[in-house]
Amino acid sequence: MPRNKFRAPLALVALFMTPAAAQAAEEAAAAAAAPALPYPATERGDTVDPQFGVDVADPYRWLEDDVRVNPKVAAWVAEQNKVTDAYLATLPGRDAFKARMTELYNYERFGLPRKAGSLYFYTRNDGLQPQSVLTVREGLTGEGRVLIDPNTWAKDGATALAEWTPSEDGKYLLYSVQDGGTDWRIVRVMDVATGKDTADEIRWVKFSSLDWAKDGSGFYYSRFPEPKEGEAFQSLNENHAVYFHKLGTPQSTDVLIHATPDQPELNHGALVTDDGQYVLVVSSKGTDERFGLTLHPVKGGKAITLVDDYANNWEYVTNQGTRFTFLTNKDAPRQRLVSLDIRKPAALTQIVGEQEGTLVGASRVGDRIILSYLGDAKSEARMVALDGKPVANINLGEIGTASGFGGKPGDPETFYAFSSFAQPTTIYRLDTVSGKSEVFEAPKLTFDPKDFTVEQRFYTSKDGTKVPMFLVMKKGLDRSKGSPTLLYGYGGFNVSLTPGFSPTRLAWADKGGVVAIANLRGGGEYGKAWHDAGRLANKQNVFDDFIAAGEYLIAEGITGKGELAIEGGSNGGLLVGAVTNQRPDLFAAALPAVGVMDMLRFDRFTAGRYWTDDYGYPSKEADFRNLLSYSPYHNIKGGRTYPAILVTTADTDDRVVPGHSFKYTAELQHEDIGPKPHLIRIETRAGHGSGKPTDKIIAEAADKYAFAAKWTGLDVK
Repeated sequence: MPRNKFRAPLALVALFMTPAAAQAAEEAAAAAAAPALPYPATERGDTVDPQFGVDVADPYRWLEDDVRVNPKVAAWVAEQNKVTDAYLATLPGRDAFKARMTELYNYERFGLPRKAGSLYFYTRNDGLQPQSVLTVREGLTGEGRVLIDPNTWAKDGATALAEWTPSEDGKYLLYSVQDGGTDWRIVRVMDVATGKDTADEIRWVKFSSLDWAKDGSGFYYSRFPEPKEGEAFQSLNENHAVYFHKLGTPQSTDVLIHATPDQPELNHGALVTDDGQYVLVVSSKGTDERFGLTLHPVKGGKAITLVDDYANNWEYVTNQGTRFTFLTNKDAPRQRLVSLDIRKPAALTQIVGEQEGTLVGASRVGDRIILSYLGDAKSEARMVALDGKPVANINLGEIGTASGFGGKPGDPETFYAFSSFAQPTTIYRLDTVSGKSEVFEAPKLTFDPKDFTVEQRFYTSKDGTKVPMFLVMKKGLDRSKGSPTLLYGYGGFNVSLTPGFSPTRLAWADKGGVVAIANLRGGGEYGKAWHDAGRLANKQNVFDDFIAAGEYLIAEGITGKGELAIEGGSNGGLLVGAVTNQRPDLFAAALPAVGVMDMLRFDRFTAGRYWTDDYGYPSKEADFRNLLSYSPYHNIKGGRTYPAILVTTADTDDRVVPGHSFKYTAELQHEDIGPKPHLIRIETRAGHGSGKPTDKIIAEAADKYAFAAKWTGLDVK
C-alpha cells in the first residue's frame, strides 16, 4: 500500500456510519478474518464454444442436466443445500422473520368472484392453508360451499389448483391441476351440483387459456405434443395448437381448431366471443405483446384473418355482430380503444384515444366498458359507454392497485380487487348502473395498515431519465439516519410493478427496514416506449436504472453504505446478477431468485425461446455481443469483493430451468470474489413460483431476509 494512503482504523470509520452500517462493517471485517465457507467441490469442465470469434468458456455445462435424470447433478444439489442449510441455521433473525411472516400471512383472503348462472365462484384461504380453496355460493349473500380443496391432493401441499372457469350456466367447472410448481397442467371437469369429477381429462396443457362453448357442450384449450421420455422439464416448447374437447369423449378425439406446423414457434390461445359465434385465436411469437388474430366461426366455415403482421398488442373487449372492439397500441404507445368490422379489418375506428396514463385493461360489463389505467404506476379506473363516451371515474382512494373488472353483456355488475403495500386485498362489487362500489369481502387483519407509510419518489438515472420508486416503511421510523433497505426490481417484458401487498416484504419494514421498489425501464408502467427503452440493445438502461436507485437511496440518507440489499426474481434475478457484477461495491447483499443467468443459452430450454423479444438472439452477432456484455454467468470477475449472495431456485422450475442458477453459483464459488458467503438454496417440489404452498413461501422468504439482515445490519432480534 502506498505510504501516502491513509487507512483509518475500523472504529474511527464507524464514527461516521449509522449504527446499522457500523454493525454491517464489523460483520464484514469478521467475515474477512474468518475461514472461507467449505463450498462443495464442483467439477470444472473444459467446454468452450467459439462464437463470432470469441471463445466462450462454459465449464459447468454438465449442471444443465435435469436433477431428476442425472444423479451427478442431484448429488451436487444435495451437497449445496447441506452447506446452505447449515449456514442459514446460524442466522439470528431467521426465526423472528418466520414468526412475523406467519403472523402477517394469517388472515382470511379471497379471490375475485366469477358469476355463472345464479352462482358465484371464488377462492378463499383461511390464512395459513398451503393452497387456497375454491368456494361457490348461491347468490351474493348465500353461504359458501367448498367445491375444491387442493390441500387434500398432496401431503406437502405442493399440488395446486391453477386455472379454472365455470360454464355459462354454472353446471360444470373446468379446472387445471399444477403439481410441484411445473408449468404443465392436467385439465379436468367437475359437476358443480355433485362436486364429482367427470371422466374428462386433458394432458400436456401449458400456457393455455380455458374457455367454454356457450352451450356448455365442451371447451377450448391449447396444448403441446407429448414430450419424449425424460424431456418434459427441459425440451423446447414448440407446435402449440388449439383444440375443442366435447364433454364425455376421450382426449384422442378432440377436434383440432388451429395449428401452424409451418411456424412451430407460434403460441396460440383461444377465447369464445361474447355472442358465442366465433372462437378468436390470439397467436404470438414470443413474450412481446405483438399478436396475430384469427376468427373461427363456431358453426363452421372459413377462418377469417384479422391481423397477421405481429406488430401490435390486440386485446379483445367485446363484439356486436361483425363489429369488434379491441384494446391496442397500434399508433398509440400508451394504448387506446378501437373497433373494426371483421369484413374490412384494416379500417379502425377510434373509440377512446390515447391518454396521459397507460391503458392496461378494458372489459365489457353490461352496457359499459371499464378502462383500467396506470398513472405513475398507480391504478386508475374509468367507465365509458360502448361508444366510448365517459360515464364516470371509479374512485379507488389511496395509492394502490386495482385488478379484475371482468364481466359480460347483460350483467350490470363486476368485481375488482384493490390492494396496496400495507393493505391486503379487499374485494369490491361495482354496480355499473348506479356507479356505486360496495365491499364483497374484506380481510380481518392482525395488524394495522396505518402503522406503515407509503411514498413515491422520482430519481434520475444515468442518462437523465426520471424513474419512479415506491418506499415502504414503518411509521415513526427515525429518518435522520439511514436504515437497512431492501431494493426490489424487475425491468422487463412489459411487466409493471404496481403497489401490492406482500406479507414477506412487510415483515422487513416491520422490523425497521425500508422496502424500495423501483419502476425500471423495460416494464410497462409508461407504455411501449418505456418497455422498448429497456430491452434488446437498450437492456443496459435497466441495470443503470437499478444502480441509480441504489445510489439515490444512499445519497438521500434513506440507507447507508453497507446497508443496501437487492432482490429480484426471474428476469429480476438476471437484473440482480448483472448489477452485482457491474457494481459489487454498491450492495451489501444480493438475492437473485430463479434468474436467467446464462444469456448465451437461455433459448435452448423449455420456454426460453420466447424471451428473444426482450433479450435478442444469441445466434445473431450483434445480439450475442450485447448479451455477453452483461450475462451474469460470464461476467463474474475475480479480484474484487462481492456482496453476500444467496441464490434461490427450485428443482421443478421448467420456466427458467435451474441450470441457470446452478452454473452461476458454481462460478461464484470458484472465483476469488471475497470472503462473504455465496450460497444457493434449492427448493424441492417447487417451480418458478406459482402454486408454491404458503409454508414454503414463508420458509424461503425468512431465509432470504435473515441473510440480507445479517449483511445489512438490520436488527431482527
